[in-house]
Amino acid sequence: MLHNTPPNLSELPIYKKALEIFTLSQNISTYLNHDLSNLKPDGSEDHDIYFSGDIVQQSVSLVPEIMNAERERYSDRKHRHIASLKRLTNKLYKNSYRLERSNSNGKDFLPILRSELKKFKKLQSTWMLTL
Repeated sequence: MLHNTPPNLSELPIYKKALEIFTLSQNISTYLNHDLSNLKPDGSEDHDIYFSGDIVQQSVSLVPEIMNAERERYSDRKHRHIASLKRLTNKLYKNSYRLERSNSNGKDFLPILRSELKKFKKLQSTWMLTL
C-alpha cells in the first residue's frame, strides 16, 4: 500500500466501481481490437482502434485520481483531482459513443460501459460530499 493511502480506500464504492470500469474497458477494448485491427481494403487502418485504447487509458487513470483526492490535505488540491476525475469520466463517455459507431460486433457492450459510468457519476457526487 502506498504511503499516505487511506486504509479504507478499497472499501469505498467509488474505488470499487472504478476498478470495475477499468476491467470492463479493458475487456471491451480487447474484443474490439480483434475486429478493428484488420486493414481496410484500401490498406488504411481503422481509426476507431485508437478510441479502444483511449477507453483503457482513461479508465486506468480513475483509481489514481481517487487515491490522490483521498490523500490530499488541502481543499484546492482535492478539487483538482476531482475535476480531473470528472474530465476522465466525460471522455470515457464520449469515446464509448465514438466506438459505438465502429464496424465491430463488440460495440454492443458499450451501452453497458455507459451504464456503469452513469453509476460511477452518481457515486462520484456522493463521494465528493465526504471529502
